[in-house]
Amino acid sequence: MKNHELLGQLSVLHQMMSHLIDSVPEADCYRRHHPQLPPLAWLLGRSVYLETYWLREVVQGDADMTARVRPLFGAGVTPDEVLLQQLPPREHLLNWALELQDQNTMLLANPALLPAHPLVQEERLLPLLLQQQAQLCEQMLAQLTERRLQQAEDYRVATPLAASAPSQDHADVQQGHYRVGAKDDPAALDNELPPQMVELHAYRIDLRPISNGAWLGFIEAGGYDHAAWWSESGRQWRARHAPHPHHWRRDAQGLWYGVGLNGPFDLLAEDAVNGISLHEAQAYAAWVSSLGGRLAGAVLQHEYQWEVAARTQAISDYGRVWEWCANPLHRYTGYQAPADAEAATRDFDAGHHSLRGGCLHSQRIQRRRSYRHHALPGQRHLFSGARLVFPPSKMPWHK
Repeated sequence: MKNHELLGQLSVLHQMMSHLIDSVPEADCYRRHHPQLPPLAWLLGRSVYLETYWLREVVQGDADMTARVRPLFGAGVTPDEVLLQQLPPREHLLNWALELQDQNTMLLANPALLPAHPLVQEERLLPLLLQQQAQLCEQMLAQLTERRLQQAEDYRVATPLAASAPSQDHADVQQGHYRVGAKDDPAALDNELPPQMVELHAYRIDLRPISNGAWLGFIEAGGYDHAAWWSESGRQWRARHAPHPHHWRRDAQGLWYGVGLNGPFDLLAEDAVNGISLHEAQAYAAWVSSLGGRLAGAVLQHEYQWEVAARTQAISDYGRVWEWCANPLHRYTGYQAPADAEAATRDFDAGHHSLRGGCLHSQRIQRRRSYRHHALPGQRHLFSGARLVFPPSKMPWHK
């Protein structure tokens, strides 16, 4: 994407984040609606800090503004209750954000005013800012969705969700050596580098993520109750959580509906299921495999399998839910940590698993084939679904 397109998307994110803060009562801006998500006010402050840090402190060498608020919003800061009490009131926060964002946008629109810094010369500054802002905006949307989930809804389903069988529409990917990771991409983040070749055995992959209809089939088959389909850690997780996707609820007739940012809605059978944990995705895969036939051997995809399938266009239907991958988030061979802590991935080898593809709340730049998201196995509030892979089809040349 060209710089003017990136700058336009960044400006839209500025407006969206301010609107999200302004769309709820002030007290809700400082409240955690989910224990693993920072409040809206802190997320906005962090977004303004990061943008100003890169543009002024790193590129221009001016740390005056960022040094003052670093204890509140800097790298590694945990927004606990003591810290949250130090945040300014909403009106002051919004005015501060608007002033800095306007100044930052003016500088970004006139790069001749900036020093000859590598981030500017190599056109990496705008993609970096946009991706960091997009990540924080998506967390704000998740927080507001959690707020909506906690409100009482008097909703009646108009079109009941119907269960369906797991999809047997698969694409074959042949054994071979394939590239993963970003190559010559100014938008590449540290965890996408360096690009490298990997060898993959042949496999089949679902053309689409798991659907709502197929998930209902799993529920009706006793999927949450059949211990054999769950790992030990999955069974422990299951004992503490409701036996349905995070965003699903039942109406007075017992019919399933979904709850999103804008409230309740009828679930469509063909839409990708949203709001499942890694444990649930693995249990679903075990159930699908137990059905036999072309579904035998079903497992959760590895992120390399996802990226290769996307690069070779074996799959193109992604970007509606983040897709869980079977592998932990790991450093690529030859990985070099950035010198700046604000550019470094901090969750390697900490129990996190990879997620790929982007969701409906993700920006276009996050839907790149090499982009890597991550979460803990039990988390299901980050708009997550899944996709399965299977043993390869028998080809005519196989005897």
